[in-house]
Formats: sequence, structure tokens, C-alpha cells
Amino acid sequence: MSTQLQKARQGIITPEMQEVANMENVNAEWLRNEIAEGRIVIPKNINHKFIAQGIGNGLSTKINANIGTSSKHCDLKEELEKMRIAVEYGANAIMDLSTGGDLNKILTKIINESSVMVGTVPIYTVITNLLSANREISQLDPEELFAEIKNQAQMGVDFMTLHCGVTKSSLAFMNNDKRVLGIVSRGGSLLKRWMIENNRENPLYDQFDRVLEICAKYDVTISLGDGLRPGCGEDATDRGQIAELLILGELVERAREKGVQVMVEGPGHMRLDEIEANVKLMKKVCCDAPFYVLGPLVTDIAPGYDHIVGAIGGTVAAIHGADFLCYITPAEHLCLPDVDDVREGVIAAKIAAHSADIVKNINNSREQDFIISKARRELDWEAIFENSIDPELAKKRKLDSESAEEDHCTMCGLMCAIKNDKESSF
Repeated sequence: MSTQLQKARQGIITPEMQEVANMENVNAEWLRNEIAEGRIVIPKNINHKFIAQGIGNGLSTKINANIGTSSKHCDLKEELEKMRIAVEYGANAIMDLSTGGDLNKILTKIINESSVMVGTVPIYTVITNLLSANREISQLDPEELFAEIKNQAQMGVDFMTLHCGVTKSSLAFMNNDKRVLGIVSRGGSLLKRWMIENNRENPLYDQFDRVLEICAKYDVTISLGDGLRPGCGEDATDRGQIAELLILGELVERAREKGVQVMVEGPGHMRLDEIEANVKLMKKVCCDAPFYVLGPLVTDIAPGYDHIVGAIGGTVAAIHGADFLCYITPAEHLCLPDVDDVREGVIAAKIAAHSADIVKNINNSREQDFIISKARRELDWEAIFENSIDPELAKKRKLDSESAEEDHCTMCGLMCAIKNDKESSF
């Protein structure tokens, strides 16, 4: 079977392309051309059935919600509830990052029940199984990693984070530029350790053609992981990060040549004034591939509130060209998120994505705000609730207040500006 990219290059508008065009209110032929050029991807494995969504240039900013078990806490029912809540509140994608329990069973269940695209980080599964067998990280056989990539592709995973840019070359640049936090990417740190202890090149880079062959067969979108991303503002835009980015740009072109859809992951921690330049540099180096960012987090002082920090950075990143935001929850840097954390993280990311889409005037984002604005002018509380990003919370706050039965709120009371302005109109 051909991938979405290959079909787009053949001039074919697939059913998935038409679904995305309808959802985004864009011309299907324009969309096909953007996919053919690699500026938009449709992550949809041939073995996963759901309504397709697109990521990239000119489309609404998408958000991803990470879920998954850990060795300290493993409850499949809870993870499925997290997924349900995430999708209910607007997540366009779910990533299963499980590292505890029966990983194959967990992923199978998530794929079968997910109504949105599903992503993974295959090296997590490989290393989890390796450590469970009381083996050392250095004992990882690259064949195990390629086998797991193939296994997950067959299962129906739509996109995979693969840290192909952590190479001897990029590590040399990072090592010669002192960092405060070193490597904070789990996948990046695991590959670095394996490479050093075995004195070998990263197999994902060394045998990238094998990765492409698997992904092409099942139309898995590669998300080129930023294994050397900065873990604090002080480390942002250093030589290690840029060296990896240059390699990712090379791999974007190689993937497209083989007909494999590809997007690129970006920095997790970055000061506000560096975000625009980083997004534009990535787009330039990586040939306008869709850009997927974790946050970015613009300050490191807010444990417990990092969903807010990430929303600030995500808005700026999306305004300047980021296409896909990975949510941050209040549990970031502290513990495994619970269901409430997932809900708050998704809402924060959704606000960030929508705020950026208003600036870019994408789809009907401005119309959504206009509806709320008009409802406020009319003091139409039901319309306000109905069109809010979190209707349940908005309604509860109003109806639980002392002004529950009145047309004004308890903040202004009879001094309500809108009410007085309307009643004094000429």
C-alpha cells in the first residue's frame, strides 16, 4: 500500500485527505499539495480506524496528551479514563508512554479504544522489557529495537517518536558546550548510554533505512525526537541542540524520498524571547516539516503550575509556526499525572492552541470568540456556558455564586458595565 505522502505525490486525494479538508474547511486539492510537499502530515496507520486529522501548515494547531503507566503505578482502567477525558476536552492525539505492566496489552487496548491518533516511543518498551529481565542497558541488541518498531507498526500506532539525531557527532557538540541539566530526554539519555558503553553509533541513525522501510509499509508517521533538547532555559539553543537539529533536517529529506511522512520535535525548555527564532530555524533547516513542541516551558520556577508555563510557551511557538503542542500537566517534573491533571493539562494546551489560531485566523477560531463576545453583550449565560472551553466549570462557578439567578455576576452586581451601558444607550 502507498502512504498518504506517496498518494499525494501521485495526485490522489484520499478519503483521509477529504476528511481533513472537511474538518479544517480547506480546499482538498490545496491540502493534497501541502502533503505532497511534506508541510502537512496525516498520522494514520493503515491498521488503525478513526477519523483522520492533519498536522501542519495552514491547519488548526493540534494538541497531544501523554498517558501511560509507570513501574510505580500501573492501572489500565485509569489510563483508559485519562484517554477518555483527554479526548473529551479536545486532545487530537494520545501518546502511550507506559513503562509498567503488560505493555503490549496496554497499547493494544489504547489503540482499539482511541478515536484519535496514537503515538508511542518504542525504546521505552524495549528498555522496560530489558530491565525486567535483569539485563543491563548496554546489553540491548539493536534487533530488539527494530523488532519493537515493527511490532507497534503492525498493531496500529500512527506516529512514533524516534531519537535518530542523537549521534556521535551531535553528542560531541553537546559535550563541548557545558550544560546545566545535560540530557533530559529519556530516549536520548538511554541511547547515549548505550552508544558510549558499546562505542557504537545510534542504530536508529545508522540503520535509518530500516526504520523507513517499516514505517512506509504501515504508513507510520515518524516524529523525529529531540533527544538533546534543553531541560532548562539556560541550556536552550546551545550547540548540542542545534547539532541534532541539523541531523534531523537531513533525515526529514531522507524520509520524504522514501515516501514516509515525518514531523520534527522541538525544545521543551526555552526562554520566551528565544522561541520565535527557534521555530523559524527549525522550519528552515527541516524543510518546513510540521513542528511538534513540548511546551515550551518558559520558566523553571513553577512546579505544580507547569501547565500554565507550557501554555504560555506553546502559544508563542504556535503563533510563529509550531503545528503540534504536547500538553504539560500540573504533575510535570513531580509525579505521574492523574485524571484531573490530564484534564487541566489538555485545557491549558487547548487554550494555547486556540489563542495562536486566532492570531493566524485559522478555521473558525475567531468566530468561536465572537459567539462568546456576543453572548456576553446579551448577558446570555447559557450561550456563554455552551461555547466555553470547559462548559461544566463555567456553569458551576456562576450557578454556585450569590448571583446564580440574576443576569449579572457577583463581581460587579448592579454596577455591571454591560448592563449599565445597554440601559443607557441613546
